[in-house]
Amino acid sequence: MGLLRRWRSLTTRRLSKEPSLPMLTREEDIDAHALRRQGWTISAIARHLNRDRKTIRAYLNDERVAGVRKPADDDPFEPFVDYVRERLREDPHMWAVTLFDEVTNLGYDRSYPTFTRQIRTRGLRPHCEPCSATKGRANVPIDHPPGEETQWDWVELPDPPASWGWGKNAHLLVGALAHSSRWRGTLAAAEDQAQLIDALDKTTRKLGGLTKKWRFDRMTTVCHPDSGKVTATFAAVAKHYGVQVAICPPRRGNRKGVVEKSNHTAAQRWWRTLPDDVTVEEAQASLDKWCAQRGDARLRPAGVDGRASVLTVAEAEPLAPVPATPFPATLSEDRTVSAQALVAWRGNFYSVPPELARAQVSVSQRLGDPHVDIATSSGIVIARHELAPDGAGAMVRDHGHVIALEQLVLAGHDTSRPHRRKERIPPGPAARAAAEQLRARQQPDRVTAASDDVVIDLSKYDRAATGRNTLT
Repeated sequence: MGLLRRWRSLTTRRLSKEPSLPMLTREEDIDAHALRRQGWTISAIARHLNRDRKTIRAYLNDERVAGVRKPADDDPFEPFVDYVRERLREDPHMWAVTLFDEVTNLGYDRSYPTFTRQIRTRGLRPHCEPCSATKGRANVPIDHPPGEETQWDWVELPDPPASWGWGKNAHLLVGALAHSSRWRGTLAAAEDQAQLIDALDKTTRKLGGLTKKWRFDRMTTVCHPDSGKVTATFAAVAKHYGVQVAICPPRRGNRKGVVEKSNHTAAQRWWRTLPDDVTVEEAQASLDKWCAQRGDARLRPAGVDGRASVLTVAEAEPLAPVPATPFPATLSEDRTVSAQALVAWRGNFYSVPPELARAQVSVSQRLGDPHVDIATSSGIVIARHELAPDGAGAMVRDHGHVIALEQLVLAGHDTSRPHRRKERIPPGPAARAAAEQLRARQQPDRVTAASDDVVIDLSKYDRAATGRNTLT
């Protein structure tokens, strides 16, 4: 009887337990790592995410990868995807139950909840812009607790100085603390993911620390724009810094209004008056100085403690420390080698073999590593140098490169005496011999006598004279 009672108790407990999904999404995986970094226990994280503790522990120990699921043998919804997509394209507001009736008549044999889940996960219902425009709609202020959120956004700055070599636009990543409105920015040559990670790390350190959450719009380097799901590559970045990632709804610019206003300020109060003769490093230094002197001095509206400056409010925010090293992304840009066999990179110059003068090379730097690599267009690394501080103006040269360059330069110089402008230089023996050959070609029938004696036959002249007299 005791064993039977125990078996019934275990069975009842298992049946009463709520089922938990076996796989975490990338967003839940990021949240789990961020909460663990903040000191939450595994049990607390499991309760918060409504998942099993063993599942949470497996993801925290990197035993499982978010977003990876064992593929099913057959997908019963796959044959109906084209029909459902076309029907929803024709009528974006068609009720799912109405469409379910149609596909049921066509042979779909699964339940209605499964059908609606397939529509959501596959993103088959298109967006209807006329029905979701925000212009003219009422909005409410959004509460931003201290240390809760950092908002990020790229802003394109037109017509950078030609010496930068960046083309039509410079790119500035702006990060703003949502509570205090303190903001900083980092200039970049492009908006790819490596440049984004580098700018995120630098800007976060300028802001003084990490908030619990990073908010982005639907940029492709962070999420899939259609679904808003975080990409696998950026999920690793978020886990490295221990933050949660929040994606704004599409076409909802007001959701991150703090950073949008910072973008406007950066363009109108700093970029508009930037001189033409500054380098990238000098421009970055001037932006940091402006933010510290002007931006942080702004007065915030009256709160619990009355009116206070941005700097005062920001210093009271509870920010987490930034990791000692940045996420190990690899920056790579193309450069042209100078005539001195030097490559410019972030305000410094690095040497390459002299044979590559005026050639195209690729410079790559792995964030956190103390060196920079220079490779040919085919990808062969031909130089590695110790990394100098950005903007230091240092000239880092390999001893072998210096010797090879000196030998190449000296070999190309002639040590002979240069000619004077009024110097007399008559034709030499070689020139005279060539002239005689030219004259011989112009007079091939000329006879050169062996001696000064010349024999003349006058009988020919006599016969010619006699004939002329006879004719006259």
